Amino acid sequence: MTTSSDVRLSALPPASGHAGLRGVIASEFTKIRSVRSTYWTIAALIIVSVGIAALVGFGIANNIQNQPWNKAGTDGTQSILIPFFELGQLIIAVIGAMAITSEYSTGMIRTSLTAMPRRGTVYLGKLIVLTVVSLVISLVTSFLAFFVGSLTLSGSGVAGSLFHNVTVPMGVNMSPPKGGPGNGPPNYTFVGQLTITPAHVLTAIVGCALFVTVVSLIAFGLGAIIRHTAGAITSAIGLMFVLSIIIQILPDNWRWDIMRFFPDAAGRVISVTLPGQQNPHLWSTWPQFLVTVTWAAVLVIVGGYLFRKRDA
Repeated sequence: MTTSSDVRLSALPPASGHAGLRGVIASEFTKIRSVRSTYWTIAALIIVSVGIAALVGFGIANNIQNQPWNKAGTDGTQSILIPFFELGQLIIAVIGAMAITSEYSTGMIRTSLTAMPRRGTVYLGKLIVLTVVSLVISLVTSFLAFFVGSLTLSGSGVAGSLFHNVTVPMGVNMSPPKGGPGNGPPNYTFVGQLTITPAHVLTAIVGCALFVTVVSLIAFGLGAIIRHTAGAITSAIGLMFVLSIIIQILPDNWRWDIMRFFPDAAGRVISVTLPGQQNPHLWSTWPQFLVTVTWAAVLVIVGGYLFRKRDA
């Protein structure tokens, strides 16, 4: 004789497969896009980066119009990208930290680990989702900042281009006006020239986006280690900004040797588009960027180890 409970059980589909990385990634995407703070943070990143890039561009264009000799050695592309990779990394660090710490603050991490007991898979899923989201946002913001900033630089002669070469004077010789100081603008003669190619500009735009993305991974690793949102964000700010300020008091003969190994140093070279104008104390673009990547990798690995070993 078949009971009603047997009928109900037999109506259920047979269990098949098991939860894996694909399911975790789908879950993490749902989490990150269902939190209102994610959208506010992304909006702040875009508004700040693009808005200040426009203001910087207007300022440079106005300065060159009034004092045309200031055109010499001006890297317009770097100037309009500075708000993005300097302030943008502060904002993206919030997303990076909250990608893992928010579940600890709400206690949802226990639910996540109950649904998916394989902690390594959960950690990897969070890391993949954060990397994809940060990279897409950073690339979009970097290109927007460049195009908007370049529009405000129009006519200044220092705006780089993705479509053609741009020539900028290397230096300038100045001399007092005829009749002496106070009798009109000084005389000036440009000396040499630097050619900014589309490859230089593209490297700066994409490089800045990659740099900001890696900063989000640094914040993620710190979040996995500290497991506290405010603590992780503060630590990321300290690592990317405060330490580099502190070491300025060190003697010059070895201060720059230390600076090369700091994660923020890549921002000083990766945005430069004028050939030969990078900081001589630092490595070239991609070796210096590799230092930042190494910091992120170490913190993410340590965070992953602790994520697996500690209690939720």
